[in-house]
Amino acid sequence: MVDHHHTHDDHICWGGGHRHPGGHTLYLQDVSAGYGKQKAVEGVNLTITCGHSLALIGPNGAGKSTLLNALAGLRPLLSGSILWNGQPLHTMRREIAFLPQRSEVDHQFPITVRELVEMGRYPSLGVWGSMRPHDREIVQKALDSLEIAHLAARQVGELSGGQQQRAFLARAMAQEAHILLLDEPFSGLDVPGTESLGALLRSLAEEGRLVIASHHDLASAPRLFSHTLLLRRRPVAFGPTAQVLSPQNLQTAFPPTAQA
Repeated sequence: MVDHHHTHDDHICWGGGHRHPGGHTLYLQDVSAGYGKQKAVEGVNLTITCGHSLALIGPNGAGKSTLLNALAGLRPLLSGSILWNGQPLHTMRREIAFLPQRSEVDHQFPITVRELVEMGRYPSLGVWGSMRPHDREIVQKALDSLEIAHLAARQVGELSGGQQQRAFLARAMAQEAHILLLDEPFSGLDVPGTESLGALLRSLAEEGRLVIASHHDLASAPRLFSHTLLLRRRPVAFGPTAQVLSPQNLQTAFPPTAQA
């Protein structure tokens, strides 16, 4: 992975066990979110630090996407608070990168892989800013570290599913985001693609980012994610993945009438 050289102000926090002034901890306290006044997810409480990966698992309609959108600032909270590093998460948008489901990507939009990754630098440039050598260096390092530099001139819509995920992750790395939010990142990938992306997400977490993703495959979750929030509109369990996905908890989250 890329060797970042950061100032004190814009460093990536390395390693899940390393504490920094201010914490680099995500706190969700009594979080509820939904549509209008209708709650799609409610009563979420959890604490997790950088250096970990968190799966959001539950049946259809359990609130996984709603919670991801709330974390991304795309959906207002109906109650509760989300704090990152002790401050409201929405005040630190540059620290969050949201990767939508690939089905939501406009494959006809004419943009190259390099142009997509360069978009990660836009928040740092200002309204009239242009790419500086420093920004171009970060973009190139992101392309190199995700092993897609050879695809830089290709159209994003021409890529395979796994390559697209790497391109969007490279944009997040160029943004120097601490929190990576992914909506069903493994959906539609074959086994080699899943294993490759899983190893990549683990390495990004181990470098000190916080990876949060909705996920539906129970069998692969313990291999891919250190922690899991099991949801059925309200939390069923939260903690280390292997402990959370116990038969009793799964029976509560997935009653016979529910579909994964």
